Amino acid sequence: MIGHAVITGATGTIGMALIRKCIENGTDVTVLVNPDSPRLERLPLDPHVKIVKCALVGLAEFDASSVPKDADCAMFHLAWAGTFGGARDDRALQERNAAYADDAVRLAAKLGCRTFVGAGSQAEYGRVSGTLAPDTPCAPENEYGRAKLAASEHTRNLCRDLGIRHIWPRILSIYGPYDGQRTMIMSLISSLLDGKKPALTKGEQMWDYLYADDAASALLLLAESGTDGGIYPIGSGTARPLKEYIETVRDIIDPQIPLGFGEVPYAENQVMHLCADISKLKEDTGFTPRVSFLEGARRTVDFVRAERAAGKMQTG
Repeated sequence: MIGHAVITGATGTIGMALIRKCIENGTDVTVLVNPDSPRLERLPLDPHVKIVKCALVGLAEFDASSVPKDADCAMFHLAWAGTFGGARDDRALQERNAAYADDAVRLAAKLGCRTFVGAGSQAEYGRVSGTLAPDTPCAPENEYGRAKLAASEHTRNLCRDLGIRHIWPRILSIYGPYDGQRTMIMSLISSLLDGKKPALTKGEQMWDYLYADDAASALLLLAESGTDGGIYPIGSGTARPLKEYIETVRDIIDPQIPLGFGEVPYAENQVMHLCADISKLKEDTGFTPRVSFLEGARRTVDFVRAERAAGKMQTG
């Protein structure tokens, strides 16, 4: 087990799950968080967690002496701006993100980290009809995917030069507490909790969803025993029609709410098949998904209900 985790982008669904897993394992965590983030209050107050305010733009100048060096330290660089909507095709923004990833590697070296774990994306592959494997050719179709692919290559080379192990997960569809409200699962839950009939595509897409806690476990296992320079698609390894996921969430909330399948046309560049080949991940780390979609969806719905009851999440 790693003794110390340094995490950027920790207030997202994967980051929060990663912090929880570290606390469970007794692993010390240093969280580098944007001082202007509206999500600072999410971070747990725990003896194992040290919160340090540092935005992406500040990684290059960060005072590494404020964080104790640890030979068993791993850097998890999850922070990335502009992951939704039109920002994904903002070339200047995405190129800055890639440059910040290099800054994160240099900071990892200053902190004495032996391992750097990035956060790649299925967008690096582009549209693929088959299962996504580590060696599946990449043909990204937007600036976000191109920047992630560039970051994977640049950080791998930089880690080699600095003597740091480099692990590059390519993350597919993760869901769970603290997920963004614009994701399919969260927006669906919000509509259904409001008693609204959601307008949907036909739901024929074959999709691979993985619960955030399982994704966090995969990242920790990779930090411990992943192959240096390895690329690892992160998912459940099983694809199901999107319609089935949607019906599962609906049935948890209220089986009587109608679903508007077919009311929304597919996007021009709709990805119709998304599934991770996790055989290398299993072989190298022993990873196995533990949370079924039914259980993960229940936990996520319960989280949203609790957040609404506490006035922390908008309705309508």
